[in-house]
Amino acid sequence: MPDIKILTEADLRDLVPLDVDAVDCIEQGFTTLAQGGVVMPPIMTLMVPDHNGEVCVKSAYVPGIDSFAMKMSPGFFDNPKLGLPSTSGLMVLFSSRTGMLEALLLDNGYLTDVRTAAAGAVSARHLARADATRVCVIGAGVQARLQLMALTLVRDINSAVIWARDGAKAKAMAASLSDELGFDVTASTDAAAAVASADIVVATTPATTPVIMADWLHPGQLVIAMGSDQEHKGELAPECLTKATLYVPDAQAQCAIKGELRSAIEAGIVPADRRFAELGDVTSGKAAGRQSDSDIIIADLTGTGVQDTAIATLAKQRAMTAGKGSSFTS
Repeated sequence: MPDIKILTEADLRDLVPLDVDAVDCIEQGFTTLAQGGVVMPPIMTLMVPDHNGEVCVKSAYVPGIDSFAMKMSPGFFDNPKLGLPSTSGLMVLFSSRTGMLEALLLDNGYLTDVRTAAAGAVSARHLARADATRVCVIGAGVQARLQLMALTLVRDINSAVIWARDGAKAKAMAASLSDELGFDVTASTDAAAAVASADIVVATTPATTPVIMADWLHPGQLVIAMGSDQEHKGELAPECLTKATLYVPDAQAQCAIKGELRSAIEAGIVPADRRFAELGDVTSGKAAGRQSDSDIIIADLTGTGVQDTAIATLAKQRAMTAGKGSSFTS
């Protein structure tokens, strides 16, 4: 039996930082998805309503990648009250040729955080105005921080504003990010004004009622909605999709069930049979992205199994090269 590699969260943080290479890795995943041949089953979700929890299982076989990942990703949103992170989990990597177990990535959700932030950067790289400099982040959790950091990798961001229901948390994060990123990051108590001030708006919450309204949006903006990944969630008022010049889902079939598209279809604002170019169609050049500096564009990111296979495989490759982790034979 082949050796099985075990990598801890500490190993993975060293091996896979949030950098341009991670963004490129996730972009290639989207491009491959658009080229066909990917096998990506629907997300399996286990709800734990008594404890405000959910567990998602995602996977994808990607032609040309030697391994495929199975990811188990819990989100228990009352955990911060217990002094625990909201998200955790792990990835399991198998050989695409033999199905044999290759690696256990005990990342506690770290790789998911990186690949999710990288997807935001991919969206901005292809859909934001070239001169975009101002960001609004809705939310003040781990992903809020990482999304802003990721955007600095693809655009010359020089200011940001954070709005969150917990104003004290937004203020603390703004101060921390100002020091870390070297530009002005402030907290706002006015969500509408915060959104209106920005070239790029990123929504990073598990909200079940809209936190962004259509009349807050203005020409030239990119809105990246990445918090809705379940049937009961939604960060954008459905009317936002009709105000957009272009709507770009990461995977339309998935967004129609779990993303912002779902609520727009349910509201009768978007026909259920309307087809949209996906993010991979844009990254691969099969479809156009931003056509004008005045376009309002919405990217609907529900998170795909392709991203998990791509980032997990990158982690394994780097671990093998660096001799990181421990091995055992089953």
